[in-house]
Amino acid sequence: MTSAQLLGTHTPQTQQTQSQAPVAGRAARRKAQSSRKRSLAARYLGYVGYFVGAGLISGAVVHHPLDPDRYTRIAAYGALVFLAATVLNEFLLTRERPGLPRMLIVIGSSLLLSFGIGMLSGGLQHFDDFPARGAVLVPAGIVVSFIAYVIKDADTPTRRIFSLLGLTVLTVAALAFFGLREVAASMATTPGGGHGHGAAEELAPDDHAPAATPSAAATPAQDTSTQPKPASPLPPHNDGHTGH
Repeated sequence: MTSAQLLGTHTPQTQQTQSQAPVAGRAARRKAQSSRKRSLAARYLGYVGYFVGAGLISGAVVHHPLDPDRYTRIAAYGALVFLAATVLNEFLLTRERPGLPRMLIVIGSSLLLSFGIGMLSGGLQHFDDFPARGAVLVPAGIVVSFIAYVIKDADTPTRRIFSLLGLTVLTVAALAFFGLREVAASMATTPGGGHGHGAAEELAPDDHAPAATPSAAATPAQDTSTQPKPASPLPPHNDGHTGH
């Protein structure tokens, strides 16, 4: 038997291995497809969680003076949603999970980042409703979000906060504060603004005085049918001289 024939000979073990190979390949492909589908759903939830959490926090930060108890709860819910998205994206979907110290740093900086984004977006969105508050929230959100992002990013040294970029961010925040404060001072600070916040006093049709209460003339007329009738006049006095 030639070497070519020897090379072309298939032993029973080789035939069994070749028959199992396509089956194993299909199972691996199905497992990979299922993993990609789960990964897509997880990435979607993590992506949406960032925005939903930041949105809840932004609304709570701006409207907090109106109802402190209610908007404190909303801010807490937003922080929990944002942190859940952070854990999902940073620890569950990543191939290299960081150690406990780095995990605590990421969680803390993510919480700070969520409030920074919330202050920035909420201050901009509701500036017409709360000009003085928005003039503080916007620059504060710029500074807080920048610091939190630098701390959260593993590839960026923390000292970059005090770099030229950090000085630029601080300058922009200062200019935004003074500029927005001037804008807020020039705006008509109507309670509630155009967003419907606050209880506006109901005015009469002339828009200058509260609606008048019903006057006495508008009260229903009293029923005189049940009033006591005056006594009838006395009969004429008979002195004994009549009838003669």
